Parts: sequence; C-alpha cells; structure tokens
Amino acid sequence: MSPSKLSKIENSRLAPSATDVERILTAIGVSDAVKAEYTEATRAAATEATAWRLLRRTGVHKGQHAVKALEAQMSVLRLFQPALIPGLLQTAEYVRAVLRRHDLGDDALTRTIDGRLERQAVLYDNAKELHFVITESALRWQIVPRPMLAAQLDRIVSLSRLSHVDIRVVPLGSRQSDVANHAFVIRDDRLVTVETVHAELVVTEPKDVELYVRKFEGFTRAAVAGDEMRSMVEAIRDEFLSEQETS
Repeated sequence: MSPSKLSKIENSRLAPSATDVERILTAIGVSDAVKAEYTEATRAAATEATAWRLLRRTGVHKGQHAVKALEAQMSVLRLFQPALIPGLLQTAEYVRAVLRRHDLGDDALTRTIDGRLERQAVLYDNAKELHFVITESALRWQIVPRPMLAAQLDRIVSLSRLSHVDIRVVPLGSRQSDVANHAFVIRDDRLVTVETVHAELVVTEPKDVELYVRKFEGFTRAAVAGDEMRSMVEAIRDEFLSEQETS
C-alpha cells in the first residue's frame, strides 16, 4: 500500500475497503480479538464492489500488487474457476490473452502481465496450502491457439505435483448437484473475492463466507484429483495437439 493511500485512510480522506482493513491489521500484527473489533466496523458493508472501469482508471497493475500482498499474508487459498484457467496457474501467453479483454494500453498490459506472473511466486511457498477446483470446460476454453493451450495444460499437470498445491477438475460428464455460477477465491476462510462481468466483489461477512466455503467443498467432492486428474488433463492436451496436426 502506498504511503499516500495510507495517509488518506489515517486522515479520514479515504474510506478503507475490506481488503485495506485486512492488510493493515495483518501488517501491524494485532491480536485476533483486536482484529475482530476493528473489522466489525466494515461489516455494515460486508460486500463491496469495485467496477472494472475504475480499476482501469487507477491502473489494473496496481490491483495485481494488492492481491500479491494479500496472498503473501494468507495461509490457505481456495479457488473455484468454471470459465478460465486460474491466474496463478496461467502461462504468460494465457495471461496476455485474458488481459486483452480489458482494452489496456501496451504499457499497462505489460505491467499487468508482469504483476500477475510475479504473483505466481506464491506457488512455491510450501508454508501455504493452495487448493484449485477447475471445471473441464475451463480447460477446453480456447482463448489461446491450441499449441499454447496444450502448453498451459502441461503447466497444470506439472504444478499439481507440488506437495502443497491441490488441483482438481470437475468432469463435464459427471452428474452435479450444484451450479457453477461464477469464479470465486476464499482466503483463510475470512475473505472472498468474486469476479463478475462489471466488477469485483469482496465478501467478509462470516455467514456469507461460509456459503462459499460449503460451495467449494461440494465442488471439491465432485472433482477428480491426483493421477486421475493428470490423466484427464493430458488426454485433453493430446486432443488439442492431434487437432492441430490434422487442421
């Protein structure tokens, strides 16, 4: 967090977001009791929305730095993604394809790509637990050319072998009892971020966070993991490579 932003919060010229409160209280190392007391002040606005157009105006790359700070402080991450490969698992080519949707200038695009790739260092911190549940349709979504998508799937297989990284895939052919509404990220069972078409939502109300935890656990049970998951991803990769050779 920049000194100017912190100064504005301290002098009541800027209302802190739920993410700001979480970062400040964690950084200064307050007790859980004190943290609960201060975060209660934000519970009246338990769900806040930041429009993507505002993020573009202030700098999307700054959002990457803010998320990186959160991920440095967390112990457990749970991420559900029904549409795209999760950002922490993306190759550089995939990142570029995803970010191009935001109509960024060349400089902003490069800085944002670099910021997302820098965030991926958290994957190699074995003090953290990282759990990803992805739908099969997300693996098949061809936002990049087939050879690049095949390389992306290879990266998923490789990262799944890290002892503290759990990657699971929900097969399209399996019967489901829930609906994959949208992507969401749970950090330490305290904070949830949700990406919608127009904005990013931040949820901190404990009862609402619990809803997302239960939804994630349901999709975890419906997903395949370990060698079965890797075999499935490799089969999809081979499909793309075969289609490339015959096209």
